[in-house]
Amino acid sequence: MADRYIAAIDLGASSGRVMLSSYQSQTAKLTLIEIHRFSNGYKSDGKNFCWDLLYLEQEIITGLNKISQQGIKLDSIGIDTWGVDYVLLDKQGQIVGPTYSYRDHRTDNIMSKVQADIGLENIYQKTGIQFLTFNTLYQLKAMMLESPQWLSQVTDFVMVADYLIYRLTGVLNREYTNATTTQLVNVATQDWDKDLLDYLGIPRKWFGDISMPGNQVGYWQSAKGDRIPVIAVASHDTASAVIATPMMDEHSAYLCSGTWSLMGLEAKQPLTGEQALKANITNEGGVEGNYRVLKNIMGLWLFQRVCAENNIKDITDLIASAKQELPSVFLINPNDPRFLNPDVMTETIKQVCLENSGQVPKTLSQLVRCIFDSLAHLYRDVLHELSTLSGKSINTLHIVGGGCQNAFLNQLCADLCNVNVSAGPIESSALGNVGYQLISLGEVADVNALRQLISQNFDNKYYQPISN
Repeated sequence: MADRYIAAIDLGASSGRVMLSSYQSQTAKLTLIEIHRFSNGYKSDGKNFCWDLLYLEQEIITGLNKISQQGIKLDSIGIDTWGVDYVLLDKQGQIVGPTYSYRDHRTDNIMSKVQADIGLENIYQKTGIQFLTFNTLYQLKAMMLESPQWLSQVTDFVMVADYLIYRLTGVLNREYTNATTTQLVNVATQDWDKDLLDYLGIPRKWFGDISMPGNQVGYWQSAKGDRIPVIAVASHDTASAVIATPMMDEHSAYLCSGTWSLMGLEAKQPLTGEQALKANITNEGGVEGNYRVLKNIMGLWLFQRVCAENNIKDITDLIASAKQELPSVFLINPNDPRFLNPDVMTETIKQVCLENSGQVPKTLSQLVRCIFDSLAHLYRDVLHELSTLSGKSINTLHIVGGGCQNAFLNQLCADLCNVNVSAGPIESSALGNVGYQLISLGEVADVNALRQLISQNFDNKYYQPISN
């Protein structure tokens, strides 16, 4: 049989890439190469932080045309992005208002107001989604308080991935895994929650019908005239990353490590009890009837900001110098809201260290050691929460995504969590994107078969806990 050629458009909160995959069924050979990479970042207009969707669309088209120019006829295209952020459209399909970034400050203090209005427990029982200040529920509440005049203009609400698919195909789709990140989808019905929409005062017709991943939405026409099917994959990047994570039993957990760290389990039933609420565990939609029971951790965002602020050119050298510092001298909570989008991350971390211990890191290597130690401690705590809530021991932690290249942090994680760590694949979101297209095309049977295929074609690194 001829090779299948698949394009995966994988947009993270820091960068985007158009990836090309080939699959040969007879040899079970799966490849993935980067065709086009571009920076992604919110822009400030002096008041708000917003995404430049026209720029992202242009970069996506550039990448797809590069594939076409190589004489390759794609079998399909899929898009995955970060969650919670959305686009409002009018009846002409034009954008209404800015496309805000989740790091925008307009939602400050909104979550507590919504909780006071309709009840924290009520929201959690309906949605099973953790409370984060930037969830779409609170973004929309902020919009209704600031710009209620948009109600008369808007006809459609879509997530960012669905908007970009719309721009490629002209067809609107609402994909399930990304929709669940909004804290507006009922965890039992897997549909938009009427009570929450009524509370916001937003018409149900904006939201359309939710579709499970795997359906062909429409076609993109290349500059050469080829009509390529566009498939709605698991369009939340974490959902795609989990699909590609080589978990083989119920005693495994995953850590999607990048700008954000997402640590969790796969489960057939959501965990929405009192202890799950207390731990602020989320139950996002997965594929094949699974839920992604996980917790958001601020992740390598802190390290990325510190490197940018200090104009670091050699990240490897900085990590090596941090490794030489004494462990756990400075500890912070990486999920402290002050780290979401501070003016200066370096100074904010120092201030929190001063509050916690009366000491401040004196060197950049001490500051970076503080970040890595603090992340590893939080990973340990979250892993314990997940094990307790699920009633299952966790023996292996699979770290995937760009952050799995940080060998020092991987070893810290193995040591503090006291579990075996498997690191890889690096491009997990893109591979999950590709994989679900192959499942939709009938080339791969299911997620388990896909994980085996990925394990056969992409190497992992392994770390065992070292007792101190």
